[in-house]
Amino acid sequence: MTDLLNILVALMTIAFGGMAFVSPRFAAKALDLKPVNSTMGLSELRASAGGLFVAMGLCCLITGADFAYAMLGIAYVGAATGRVVSMVMDRPPQPKAFVWFLLEAVPAAWLIAMNWPATAA
Repeated sequence: MTDLLNILVALMTIAFGGMAFVSPRFAAKALDLKPVNSTMGLSELRASAGGLFVAMGLCCLITGADFAYAMLGIAYVGAATGRVVSMVMDRPPQPKAFVWFLLEAVPAAWLIAMNWPATAA
């Protein structure tokens, strides 16, 4: 069951990243972002929200390594932390921001809890 859920989270990561990578304008609209003055914002979406997450998800699937899945969880912790800070400081639209938080925090908790390397006593 752990392996199946790990794979599903990796596939979800690839799917969300793939949308930003292939269609940054769609991703921008979904995230209430607007490219202005240049297309650098689209480039950023392709890179940081797209290619980065696609590569992390693929690494997990290709290697199957517990530590790879744990590191994907750490990436989701970073995203969830940034989301919480934004929810307090920036006050983005609710419940949209909270839904995105859940899509980051739940995979983070799962991936770390189930894949973090056991420490030797």
